[in-house]
Amino acid sequence: MTHSIQWLVGRYLTHLESLVEAKLASLLTLRQRRSQLRRFCEMPTEDGGTYGEYDFRAPRSAIIAARDQWRHKPGEADNLVKSISAMYRWAIDEAEIATENPAVGIKKLNKGGGGAAAWTADDLKRFREAHPFGTTAHLWLTLQMFTACRIDDARKLGRSNEIDRGGTLWLEFQPGKKGSAPVSIPMLPPLLKAARAQKVQGATYLLTAAGKPFSTAESLRNRVQKWCAAAGIEGKSSHGIRKAAAELLAEAGCTQHQIMALMAHTQAKTSEIYTKGAQRRLLAADAAAALATLEW
Repeated sequence: MTHSIQWLVGRYLTHLESLVEAKLASLLTLRQRRSQLRRFCEMPTEDGGTYGEYDFRAPRSAIIAARDQWRHKPGEADNLVKSISAMYRWAIDEAEIATENPAVGIKKLNKGGGGAAAWTADDLKRFREAHPFGTTAHLWLTLQMFTACRIDDARKLGRSNEIDRGGTLWLEFQPGKKGSAPVSIPMLPPLLKAARAQKVQGATYLLTAAGKPFSTAESLRNRVQKWCAAAGIEGKSSHGIRKAAAELLAEAGCTQHQIMALMAHTQAKTSEIYTKGAQRRLLAADAAAALATLEW
């Protein structure tokens, strides 16, 4: 239906597809927004219809009502509003078919502010106990911990990324997230052992039960959720391992630039999230040590 939300979503996704083809946007962004906006169109409305049938000049209250259908998943709800807002910005600034953005100014439901919850030492132990050496799940955890890469990059890594430098294997890859710096890191023994321990070897380290690479980040993410559930771990994601790795590096005294090199960050302020907290704890430990010398 012309001028419906479904119609606007279709035009916006076609625009995003053209940007991906021109290498001006990431395929991951396209997939995420396609999934979110299509589910948005299928959401039921109070009058028995769907949001896709609404006129795209919907009021702000309609977007809030849609967001609230995902209130039990605040992170996803906020990402939905973000996608809707991006679509309307395009409709106003480039397509010139809209004059107002109904998603502007909608407050976030997720008040945590810290993003994904970092895995604890106990989480890591429980996961490895549930998924022993030689399993795909164990390899996934090892790959994430010893590369600190994003899940979409983890599913793509394989022997083609291995480079021999003076007898030492290095992993080199360009992260898929737009604006990320290239990564070149030594392939540490635990990761090398886990990768070579797989009974089935393929184009990528991580393979499905059918022996094929995971087709999307979402397919691997879904598998990770099942592995976590089997280990009794709740509320944790692959990004939480990346965060845990960064915090461990900061606690070990790694500099901001060292963490940037491993995490593919190009802006220091991103890595500061991890180094500042660790530096404060180290300073506090030094201060406490000084207090301990006082006679009391």
